[in-house]
Amino acid sequence: MIRFSALFLSSILVTLPMAVANPQTDAVLADIDARYDQTSDVAHQIWKWAEPGYQETKSSNLLASELEAAGFSIERGVAEIPTAFIASYKQGDGPVIAVLGEYDALPGFSQAAKPFRSPLPGRLSGHACGHHMFGAGSMSAVIAIKDWLEETGTPGEIRFYGTPAEEGGSGKVYMVRAGLFDDVDFSIHWHPADANGVMATATLANRSAKFRFKGVSAHAAAAPDKGRSALDGVEAMNMMVNMLREHIPQESRIHYVITAGGLAPNVVPDFAEVFYYVRHPFPDQVEDIWKRVEDTARGAALGTGTSVDWEVIHGNNPLLINEPLALAMLDKLESLGGFSYTEEEQAFAEELYATLDSPSLELGSQEKIQPYSASLSFGSTDVGDVSYATPTVGVRTATWVPGTPAHSWQAVAAGDTTIGMKGTQLAAKTIALTAIELYENEDLRAEAKAAFDAARGEDYEYSSLLGDREPPLDYRVNP
Repeated sequence: MIRFSALFLSSILVTLPMAVANPQTDAVLADIDARYDQTSDVAHQIWKWAEPGYQETKSSNLLASELEAAGFSIERGVAEIPTAFIASYKQGDGPVIAVLGEYDALPGFSQAAKPFRSPLPGRLSGHACGHHMFGAGSMSAVIAIKDWLEETGTPGEIRFYGTPAEEGGSGKVYMVRAGLFDDVDFSIHWHPADANGVMATATLANRSAKFRFKGVSAHAAAAPDKGRSALDGVEAMNMMVNMLREHIPQESRIHYVITAGGLAPNVVPDFAEVFYYVRHPFPDQVEDIWKRVEDTARGAALGTGTSVDWEVIHGNNPLLINEPLALAMLDKLESLGGFSYTEEEQAFAEELYATLDSPSLELGSQEKIQPYSASLSFGSTDVGDVSYATPTVGVRTATWVPGTPAHSWQAVAAGDTTIGMKGTQLAAKTIALTAIELYENEDLRAEAKAAFDAARGEDYEYSSLLGDREPPLDYRVNP
């Protein structure tokens, strides 16, 4: 229908205004516009593959190959993760800036690029959080920044961090833990969204684990006394956790899904598994609640005559806001402005908008930049650990129809249209202009680093919420 292609490039160039006239930065913006076909093709291909966390072999290779062809040095398989990589370009001694790129999809979101529910046969995953655009847009930005470094002779290094498994796999945490951000001066990220704004939003710390109960199989009718149901263990744990909710801080979040519960009702299941998340704004509170969740697992096993063990899958620190960087990025975003829809895009948006339940934004809000405000999100991201390793800033752009929630089929649908590409182009341009400001503005660099040191506190020592475990490369593979 309106999948992104060169046919719509002219409308994007018209509706994404240039920043204040400056020959150098105008050349950077033109560079990103000229790369539209490449960016859209990469985004579409990753959208089509829809590879879940740590399984993004094709998506990772595509991004790395495109960056290598653009003159970047590539280090693949970093942090003992086959789908993680770093692409770098260095020119002299100057600031080292990292731009993050994600590309993992979510299980269970099969959807065509249509404004109504239309699952794709055989598709098990979908880009319901827009990470295909995240990776492609960041790729476009770093190539433009590299070209600018070359053309201006500015000393510095630009890196693209290919970061897999953001959705519950904490890929960036392993990269931080491996010291891959130790020499980075600043990190920049972005995220698809339903509005344009700078991400001055703190997130929740979180931890997850798969709790695995083991029992004894038996015929459920002929010999029930011989069996010990692993599913009973899971259900008993879930019941106790649900009672626990009444007695934890109100900012907390606990959620779970049963990933294995048996295959036949007439067989007492000897294996069952439940996958838990615990979240809170402060890591120490996550630790405290987690201990109580572990106690429910022990109690459930004891009460049902089963055994239980668990594997921590991921853990993220909260996002640390750097206000000097956020305000500098907001200035770049506002200089670019939002964007309007073509008639065809407007028709698509109106039809999809009608499927949304009480949308929080009106159609047309993609033409605006949301006002700056610091807030707390009840989501979590492994960018949080990056933000404790280096001063970090991010932007959100309206890649989705206004009012669309993340992790929805509507997000998948819009993510493979020119609507998605307009937001992607805006993000790439904002990232590029922010990076250039950091290379050129010594005062901003000093202010951002001072704010970073103050926010972390004296004598800060990094600690991850996933411990010393190795990357769970199979966490998206069902037991």
